[in-house]
Amino acid sequence: MTETGTRTSIAILIFDGVEELDFVGPWEVFTMAKLVGAPISVFTVGWPGEEVRCAKGLRVTADYAFADAPMADVVIVPGGRGTRPLAKNWDFIGALRPYLAAARFQVSVCTGAGLLGKTGFLDHRRATTNREAFDFFRECAPLATLVEDKRWVHDDNVITSAGVSAGIDMSLWLVSYLFGEIPARDTQKYMEYFPEPPFGKPAA
Repeated sequence: MTETGTRTSIAILIFDGVEELDFVGPWEVFTMAKLVGAPISVFTVGWPGEEVRCAKGLRVTADYAFADAPMADVVIVPGGRGTRPLAKNWDFIGALRPYLAAARFQVSVCTGAGLLGKTGFLDHRRATTNREAFDFFRECAPLATLVEDKRWVHDDNVITSAGVSAGIDMSLWLVSYLFGEIPARDTQKYMEYFPEPPFGKPAA
């Protein structure tokens, strides 16, 4: 299923307490991939409504409230401190489960893996999350196998990534997986995403 013709539709879930880079990083990757020619449509889905206050205070208006959101080929569930109350919110978990089930790929960034775990999508799968949230992961996904030393893990139709910036790496890999290496490398080039932290280096 796609939102627009043959385009791959990507829904990014946002909610109060979502970590900003967890969803903005993938948003940047997929929208940049669209600019370089990948057949993608991307939209954000707010829970429960469009207006969201993020973990660091950024206020965002989602494209859709959850109840009105189109189905998507890829659903990305980011992390942040807001995942903890949502993991105990059975109205949310009950609504998220069929939305994820309708997608081709179920994807998480950081502690979003806990929400995938609560919906059952990590049962008997390998997955990862933020290294500071392993206990939360085990609580939410007791039937999953936690991979502690990978930036992202691909297990069939489920893709999980580690903390915050790992979502960018995972998204670039997913562009490559879906559309080939050339658009992924073009996306990386146009983003100028070549991480080299300048610790101890003089300013240019």
